[in-house]
Amino acid sequence: MALPAKETFSEWFHELIQAAEILDIRYPVKGLYVWLPFGFKLRQLVYGKLREIMDRDHNEVYFPALIPETELGKESEHIKGFEGEVYWITHGGLDPLDVKLALRPTSETAMYPMFKLWIRTHADLPLRVYQIVNVFRYETKHTRPLIRLREITSFKEAHTAHRNQKEAEEQVEKAIGYYKEFYDFIAIPYFVIHRPDWDKFPGAVYTIAFDTIMPDGRSLQIGTVHNLGENFARTFDIKYEGFDGNHYYVHQTCYGISERCIAALIAIHGDDLGLVLPFDVAPIQIVLIPVLYKDKEKEVLDFCKEVVERIKRFRYVLDLGEERPGAKYYKWELKGVPIRFEIGPKEAENRNIVVSFRDERKKFSVPLEEISEERIRSWGEEMRNRLRNRAVEFIKGKLKFARSLSEIEEYAKSSVVLLYLCKEKSCGEQVENRGGKLLGWLKELPNFLNFEMEGECIVCGGKGTLAVASRSY
Repeated sequence: MALPAKETFSEWFHELIQAAEILDIRYPVKGLYVWLPFGFKLRQLVYGKLREIMDRDHNEVYFPALIPETELGKESEHIKGFEGEVYWITHGGLDPLDVKLALRPTSETAMYPMFKLWIRTHADLPLRVYQIVNVFRYETKHTRPLIRLREITSFKEAHTAHRNQKEAEEQVEKAIGYYKEFYDFIAIPYFVIHRPDWDKFPGAVYTIAFDTIMPDGRSLQIGTVHNLGENFARTFDIKYEGFDGNHYYVHQTCYGISERCIAALIAIHGDDLGLVLPFDVAPIQIVLIPVLYKDKEKEVLDFCKEVVERIKRFRYVLDLGEERPGAKYYKWELKGVPIRFEIGPKEAENRNIVVSFRDERKKFSVPLEEISEERIRSWGEEMRNRLRNRAVEFIKGKLKFARSLSEIEEYAKSSVVLLYLCKEKSCGEQVENRGGKLLGWLKELPNFLNFEMEGECIVCGGKGTLAVASRSY
């Protein structure tokens, strides 16, 4: 089955995740999807990097998915932010429940009653935990696989508690660093954006978000970091005894990434032929395809066995299927396999291997003795750099700088808009009235942008900071 062209992004994405066996979208509940084995392996490899980063100074935990209404409702601003999205359990069997139970939309109100029990003195701080779980939100907008779901199956959320504001601020900066490392690892360019106060996480002091740009010019939020201050600590009475014997409220942070990271990986790197996966997270890193001719099969297959000995440390497939070579090429290109080896009678005789990379349309020959773990890993790193550079060039092509409100309206139809804006809500509302959601102000300038961070506000002419507006998912 040929894929639609990537220019028709929505159709291309929808078809690709099925053809490449990432998800089965036919589950009989809207907004819920089934991870297929190949897609789940991709998820494991991507989230393996997240786990590796988190495990350096966090402990992994698991909290229940059911939250009593009494706990969810304690933080009024928080529940108000989610009240239209909560799934409620009202019965156990046939019996009405005394207290309704919510399927977690996020886990602050599940975790923090336990934090109150765990934290006693300054010796218990800092507390840093994370979990990778499913969360449920009753999305009323158009649901999209991996992007807008009613069951988010792969929500990595970290929660921390600290002695004071300074330590919480330091944790926010660390969290931003964790996420930068993660997205650099999968070659996804991003913007680090300070969300407007009127669009921050419910109950947070402020929110920092990671956003990228999808092929249709819309932005996609791919991570958030929240400074919660003392807000939840006061609600759930989370205190510690200080060095002086007095009791103080903890300062908290939380930060999360969902399977939108997989959506970004597929959408940004993929092409008209299918997936294009970075080497480190590809479920199959190398495919070895024998090109068999009558009376030459044994020589080719024997040489393939020698090649396998050279690549057995990697995730590889020796494709001995009955399809013609062209059909095999198409199949593994669709799956995004980074490196392809081809071996026919000529290669077996000369002890060479024809090598090609998924992101490049060229082939070259390499002697068997030059195939080593170090060489292959260097190819993988070179491919990641190429993918990153290509993604950066794409994103730069989807950016427009607006000098007037009318330009915002024009540019936001197909691009992400940069502009200078002050922090007044009234000015922000005028930007949003022109058809582009105000994502917020850049916390830092990405290394692929050459702009000044400050300029005149596009609305009032006052002191402005470089901001981002776009249509978004």
